[in-house]
Amino acid sequence: MLDWLKNINKEHPEFWKKYLSKFDKKPSRYIALSVDTTGLNPKKDVILSLGSIGIEKDTIHIGDVFEVTIPQYKFLHDNNLSNDFLLESEQPKLSEVQAIEKLIDFIGNATLVGHRINFDVEMINEALEKLSCGRLKNEALDIEVMYKKLHDINDKNFSLDELSHIFKISKTERISTTDDAYTIALLFLKLKSRLGL
Repeated sequence: MLDWLKNINKEHPEFWKKYLSKFDKKPSRYIALSVDTTGLNPKKDVILSLGSIGIEKDTIHIGDVFEVTIPQYKFLHDNNLSNDFLLESEQPKLSEVQAIEKLIDFIGNATLVGHRINFDVEMINEALEKLSCGRLKNEALDIEVMYKKLHDINDKNFSLDELSHIFKISKTERISTTDDAYTIALLFLKLKSRLGL
């Protein structure tokens, strides 16, 4: 209830101070974001991988990418889960602390775009809390919400695959969070155009 009290006289890490300083300007960039986790409970589950791609001036910038696998060996071991996929992943591997610091630097003040983005943001916020930081300040747009608004739908949910099918985005083998982020970026640009944003 009084979360702001926790932040009084609290010394934040340097990367967080740098991040906060970027909100003096209006964002000119969108970041399509995908987060892979061990489950759907932000309080108990952890992030396994992050994938994101930049969008500026209605163009997806293939070179503007952040992707990382976070080897959560302790969590997986404690919960009797296999870590084989971590060993097979070709994405760079960083500790959770390193990954979150680099992600925060990458996203800056950009508007975040995702599929059910509130969950992704909450997972990142939980990781930030462990680092004695505040919560993300970025605005966020959800492609599922955008689609429902476009068609005035309230009583149905749409998976990323369903949205891709509706917009005739060829189904590639999405094997990483970056692949999902790219699909999200494509859907976002189509929806943005149709909604006249």
